[in-house]
Amino acid sequence: MAELMKIRTKLVDGSAHIVVLIIHPMETGQRKDPRSGQAYPAHFIQSVTASINDKPVLVAQWGPAISKNPLLGFRVKGAKAGDSLVIAWEDNKGEKARATATIA
Repeated sequence: MAELMKIRTKLVDGSAHIVVLIIHPMETGQRKDPRSGQAYPAHFIQSVTASINDKPVLVAQWGPAISKNPLLGFRVKGAKAGDSLVIAWEDNKGEKARATATIA
């Protein structure tokens, strides 16, 4: 299976700058197949969480308005080099993904 998330971290002035590329179709359910006229079924991420050293630092609720393969960027004050970062998401079909990285 292809990698579902790509994570980049960078420490700048005592805060971690984190960027996550999530590979996901993010289908709204409103687009139609041009040949059949049937709507493509909705398939989008509903929740995203980020934790550093098992402490939640970000919880986001998403919907169908987010673009395909979304790029999420955020900063966390007080993070240190070597801290463990976990990013997890769940979509409306119950699919889940989880990725880990080390703050560098």
